[in-house]
Amino acid sequence: MLTYDEFKARDHLTKEEILAFSYGRLVKDAPAGFVTRLPTPPMLMVDRIVEISARGARGKIVAEQDVALDAWYFQCHFNSDPVQPGCLGVDAVWQMLGFYCVWRGGLGTGRALGCKEVDFFGQIRPHDQVVTYDIEVRRFSDMPDKGASLVIGNARVLVDGEEIYTVSEARVGLFRDIQYADYPLRSEHSRGGRIER
Repeated sequence: MLTYDEFKARDHLTKEEILAFSYGRLVKDAPAGFVTRLPTPPMLMVDRIVEISARGARGKIVAEQDVALDAWYFQCHFNSDPVQPGCLGVDAVWQMLGFYCVWRGGLGTGRALGCKEVDFFGQIRPHDQVVTYDIEVRRFSDMPDKGASLVIGNARVLVDGEEIYTVSEARVGLFRDIQYADYPLRSEHSRGGRIER
């Protein structure tokens, strides 16, 4: 386990650390409101973060995913024509932007807020090796008085070093007091709808 200060000082994370973060076990002295987690497998779309850095409101995050011949999505998308769904790559970008918010000190529960454009010009197949998510953070804003943080970034997705799609102005926010930790019980946050309600 890491202390909160050690976590915020890291410039990379291993697969073991990514999984520990996903299960809420990486940081031993996390502050109140440190509730954002990455999805757990099989929805977790990265195996390691090879670079994470900040320069003022800007920054960078580079993550990798090892392609598995028997990945769950190749089993169903599509029969006789396996390809990783492009939407999962976009989700990986959102996952990493949400992680970046937490790494920068944002507190709350993460939510994808959209993106401007996604351009696909390639694909990920079962015998490929490594997918790289190269994200340039254009702006990070922490707004503790509003109980939120926001990050905006542009991403390039590469397979075995070849760019196969881009995502522009991907946005993720962290929001306090929206977590639904008592699932599947009915409670204050057991219904969806607009976040600001």
